[in-house]
Amino acid sequence: MMGTPVNHRQDKVYVSTEEFVPPDHFLRSVDEIIDFSFIEPIVTNHYCHDNGRTSIPPITLFKMLFIGFWYGIRSERQLEKEIRANVIYRWFLGFSLLDPIPDHSTISFNRHKRFKDTTVFEDIFKEIVRQAQEHRLADGRILLTDSTHIKANANKNRYIRTIKTERVAHYLEELGEDVQKDRSEHGKKR
Repeated sequence: MMGTPVNHRQDKVYVSTEEFVPPDHFLRSVDEIIDFSFIEPIVTNHYCHDNGRTSIPPITLFKMLFIGFWYGIRSERQLEKEIRANVIYRWFLGFSLLDPIPDHSTISFNRHKRFKDTTVFEDIFKEIVRQAQEHRLADGRILLTDSTHIKANANKNRYIRTIKTERVAHYLEELGEDVQKDRSEHGKKR
Protein backbone atom coordinates (compact mmCIF):
# COMPACT_ATOMS: atom_id res chain seq x y z
CA MET A 1 0.00 0.00 0.00
CA MET A 2 1.34 3.40 -0.93
CA GLY A 3 1.27 6.14 1.70
CA THR A 4 -0.12 9.61 1.11
CA PRO A 5 2.29 12.53 1.41
CA VAL A 6 1.66 14.66 4.47
CA ASN A 7 2.56 18.32 4.67
CA HIS A 8 3.30 19.57 8.18
CA ARG A 9 5.19 22.67 7.08
CA GLN A 10 2.73 25.08 8.67
CA ASP A 11 2.33 23.19 11.95
CA LYS A 12 3.19 25.15 15.06
CA VAL A 13 5.22 23.13 17.54
CA TYR A 14 7.10 23.90 20.72
CA VAL A 15 10.71 22.76 20.46
CA SER A 16 14.11 23.78 21.68
CA THR A 17 17.16 23.89 19.43
CA GLU A 18 18.86 21.86 22.17
CA GLU A 19 16.85 18.82 21.02
CA PHE A 20 18.51 18.91 17.58
CA VAL A 21 22.16 18.90 18.64
CA PRO A 22 23.69 15.42 18.88
CA PRO A 23 25.64 14.83 22.09
CA ASP A 24 28.86 14.17 20.15
CA HIS A 25 28.62 17.14 17.77
CA PHE A 26 31.78 19.23 17.32
CA LEU A 27 30.06 22.52 18.25
CA ARG A 28 28.70 21.00 21.46
CA SER A 29 32.28 20.06 22.40
CA VAL A 30 33.52 23.56 21.58
CA ASP A 31 30.72 25.09 23.64
CA GLU A 32 31.65 22.94 26.63
CA ILE A 33 35.41 23.54 26.40
CA ILE A 34 35.91 27.12 25.23
CA ASP A 35 34.84 30.00 27.48
CA PHE A 36 34.06 32.84 25.07
CA SER A 37 33.45 35.44 27.80
CA PHE A 38 37.01 36.73 27.35
CA ILE A 39 35.89 38.41 24.10
CA GLU A 40 33.87 41.17 25.81
CA PRO A 41 36.82 42.87 27.57
CA ILE A 42 38.95 42.68 24.41
CA VAL A 43 36.42 44.51 22.22
CA THR A 44 34.66 46.81 24.69
CA ASN A 45 36.80 49.86 23.78
CA HIS A 46 35.71 49.58 20.14
CA TYR A 47 32.01 50.11 20.90
CA CYS A 48 30.15 53.30 21.79
CA HIS A 49 28.39 52.85 25.11
CA ASP A 50 26.13 55.91 25.19
CA ASN A 51 24.46 56.18 21.76
CA GLY A 52 23.49 54.25 18.65
CA ARG A 53 21.43 51.12 18.29
CA THR A 54 22.15 47.98 20.23
CA SER A 55 24.84 45.91 18.54
CA ILE A 56 25.08 42.20 17.97
CA PRO A 57 26.73 40.85 21.10
CA PRO A 58 30.45 40.61 20.27
CA ILE A 59 30.58 36.99 21.45
CA THR A 60 27.85 36.12 18.93
CA LEU A 61 29.66 38.00 16.16
CA PHE A 62 32.91 36.12 16.75
CA LYS A 63 31.14 32.78 17.14
CA MET A 64 29.62 33.44 13.69
CA LEU A 65 33.10 34.02 12.31
CA PHE A 66 34.32 30.82 13.98
CA ILE A 67 31.50 28.85 12.32
CA GLY A 68 32.61 30.27 8.98
CA PHE A 69 36.20 29.31 9.69
CA TRP A 70 35.53 25.81 11.04
CA TYR A 71 33.14 24.86 8.27
CA GLY A 72 34.95 26.52 5.37
CA ILE A 73 32.25 29.08 4.61
CA ARG A 74 34.18 31.67 2.62
CA SER A 75 31.47 34.29 2.12
CA GLU A 76 29.68 36.38 4.72
CA ARG A 77 26.52 36.23 2.61
CA GLN A 78 26.76 32.45 2.56
CA LEU A 79 27.52 32.39 6.29
CA GLU A 80 24.30 34.29 6.98
CA LYS A 81 22.32 31.83 4.81
CA GLU A 82 23.94 28.78 6.43
CA ILE A 83 23.25 30.02 9.95
CA ARG A 84 19.65 30.80 9.02
CA ALA A 85 19.16 27.23 7.73
CA ASN A 86 21.24 25.18 10.20
CA VAL A 87 19.62 24.48 13.57
CA ILE A 88 22.93 23.44 15.15
CA TYR A 89 24.56 26.73 14.17
CA ARG A 90 21.58 28.56 15.69
CA TRP A 91 21.99 26.54 18.89
CA PHE A 92 25.71 27.34 19.10
CA LEU A 93 24.94 31.06 18.73
CA GLY A 94 22.08 30.95 21.24
CA PHE A 95 19.35 31.68 18.67
CA SER A 96 15.93 30.09 18.59
CA LEU A 97 14.31 28.91 15.38
CA LEU A 98 12.45 32.23 15.16
CA ASP A 99 15.29 34.65 15.98
CA PRO A 100 16.46 36.81 13.09
CA ILE A 101 20.04 36.18 11.98
CA PRO A 102 22.38 39.20 11.81
CA ASP A 103 22.87 40.54 8.31
CA HIS A 104 26.07 39.71 6.45
CA SER A 105 26.85 43.44 6.13
CA THR A 106 27.11 43.71 9.92
CA ILE A 107 29.74 40.99 9.98
CA SER A 108 31.58 42.71 7.16
CA PHE A 109 31.40 46.15 8.81
CA ASN A 110 32.95 44.81 11.99
CA ARG A 111 35.74 43.03 10.15
CA HIS A 112 36.56 45.91 7.80
CA LYS A 113 35.79 48.99 9.89
CA ARG A 114 35.33 48.53 13.62
CA PHE A 115 38.33 46.24 14.18
CA LYS A 116 40.50 47.52 11.32
CA ASP A 117 44.11 48.22 12.34
CA THR A 118 43.64 46.56 15.73
CA THR A 119 44.95 43.38 17.29
CA VAL A 120 41.45 42.17 18.24
CA PHE A 121 41.47 39.15 15.94
CA GLU A 122 44.99 38.12 16.99
CA ASP A 123 44.15 38.54 20.68
CA ILE A 124 41.03 36.40 20.37
CA PHE A 125 42.85 33.77 18.31
CA LYS A 126 45.66 33.56 20.88
CA GLU A 127 43.17 33.06 23.72
CA ILE A 128 41.29 30.34 21.82
CA VAL A 129 44.60 28.55 21.17
CA ARG A 130 45.57 28.94 24.84
CA GLN A 131 42.29 27.40 25.98
CA ALA A 132 42.63 24.60 23.42
CA GLN A 133 46.14 23.86 24.72
CA GLU A 134 44.88 23.93 28.28
CA HIS A 135 42.35 21.23 27.37
CA ARG A 136 44.99 19.28 25.43
CA LEU A 137 43.29 19.88 22.07
CA ALA A 138 46.42 21.52 20.65
CA ASP A 139 50.05 21.31 21.62
CA GLY A 140 51.83 23.45 19.05
CA ARG A 141 54.28 20.77 17.93
CA ILE A 142 52.89 20.47 14.41
CA LEU A 143 51.89 23.40 12.23
CA LEU A 144 49.96 22.88 9.03
CA THR A 145 49.24 25.75 6.70
CA ASP A 146 47.27 26.13 3.53
CA SER A 147 48.83 28.58 1.13
CA THR A 148 46.39 27.96 -1.70
CA HIS A 149 45.54 31.06 -3.68
CA ILE A 150 41.87 31.26 -4.53
CA LYS A 151 40.36 33.93 -6.73
CA ALA A 152 37.55 35.68 -4.88
CA ASN A 153 34.03 35.41 -6.23
CA ALA A 154 32.35 38.12 -4.19
CA ASN A 155 30.37 39.89 -6.91
CA LYS A 156 26.75 39.20 -6.02
CA ASN A 157 25.64 40.16 -9.54
CA ARG A 158 27.82 37.57 -11.24
CA TYR A 159 27.05 33.98 -10.50
CA ILE A 160 28.11 30.92 -12.39
CA ARG A 161 25.30 28.41 -12.29
CA THR A 162 26.17 24.85 -13.13
CA ILE A 163 24.03 21.79 -13.19
CA LYS A 164 25.66 18.81 -11.59
CA THR A 165 24.55 15.57 -13.10
CA GLU A 166 25.04 12.69 -10.76
CA ARG A 167 23.73 9.22 -11.23
CA VAL A 168 20.89 8.56 -8.83
CA ALA A 169 21.63 4.83 -8.78
CA HIS A 170 25.20 5.47 -7.57
CA TYR A 171 23.90 7.72 -4.80
CA LEU A 172 21.34 5.12 -3.74
CA GLU A 173 24.03 2.43 -3.72
CA GLU A 174 26.18 4.57 -1.41
CA LEU A 175 23.20 5.14 0.88
CA GLY A 176 22.53 1.40 0.97
CA GLU A 177 26.16 0.64 1.79
CA ASP A 178 26.13 3.20 4.61
CA VAL A 179 22.91 1.73 6.04
CA GLN A 180 24.36 -1.79 5.96
CA LYS A 181 27.58 -0.61 7.59
CA ASP A 182 25.62 1.17 10.34
CA ARG A 183 23.43 -1.89 10.91
CA SER A 184 26.44 -4.22 11.22
CA GLU A 185 28.20 -1.78 13.60
CA HIS A 186 25.14 -1.78 15.84
CA GLY A 187 24.62 -5.57 15.71
CA LYS A 188 21.41 -5.46 13.68
CA LYS A 189 20.34 -7.93 11.02
CA ARG A 190 21.13 -7.10 7.40
